[in-house]
Amino acid sequence: MPQDQRTPADIECWLTDMDGVLVHENKPIPGAADLIRTWVDTSKRFLVLTNNSIYTPRDLQARLSASGLEIPEENIWTSAMATAEFLKRQLPGARAYVIGEAGLTTALHDAGFILTDQNPDYVVLGETRTYSFEAITRAIRLIDAGARFISTNPDATGPSAEGALPATGAVAALITTATSRTPYVVGKPNPMMFRSALNRIEAHSETTAMIGDRMDTDIIAGMEAGLYTVLVHTGITQPEDIARFPFRPDAVYPSVVELLAEL
Repeated sequence: MPQDQRTPADIECWLTDMDGVLVHENKPIPGAADLIRTWVDTSKRFLVLTNNSIYTPRDLQARLSASGLEIPEENIWTSAMATAEFLKRQLPGARAYVIGEAGLTTALHDAGFILTDQNPDYVVLGETRTYSFEAITRAIRLIDAGARFISTNPDATGPSAEGALPATGAVAALITTATSRTPYVVGKPNPMMFRSALNRIEAHSETTAMIGDRMDTDIIAGMEAGLYTVLVHTGITQPEDIARFPFRPDAVYPSVVELLAEL
């Protein structure tokens, strides 16, 4: 079927963003639990995507369960996992100096990487709540010495109860300024994140959809990966914002409740 004639009923596999689509500030968005339950009950292949590299899939599964969403661990795909998969294809068994939490170190370890601060092939920067001056300094020196610079995601800030927190993109900018080296960023909006997700569930782009709440990450990356794109207005992008962008999603819904009605 031509891509411009696809409808939600034609979709065999689903990718969906997490924050702004399924949950908001740790509370489930109406319809999200029903959507996940429908996919599980009908054995649909699907993945919940997140740029957050702090948590392992098991950690996220537990956090989502506490929020009222029962998502199997194997249906969660993080930027840390996508980064590990990308690097595994580039240089299997390589050495990496990592700034990040368990989500990233576990993914790289499981992919066969040696985590070290001695002559690494890569410096891999991920999300953490404990960025240290010493670790950043070490990363800068290793990159100056020839290590390749990788970042899990481009997000400059993250949310907290007290307000914005500096995130991976902000720290990457600091390192870039000090080294004149720009990282290769694996997470959204890089379509690489979507390609790795498709490979994970053995899906084809022509029959896979991406649900997101942001035109500038979810929708553009899904479009560039050849996916059917679905925008919902329960997160960042609101109806009046769409006209500002030079591209369009394939479908727009107020929330996943209306999407579910068409499946």
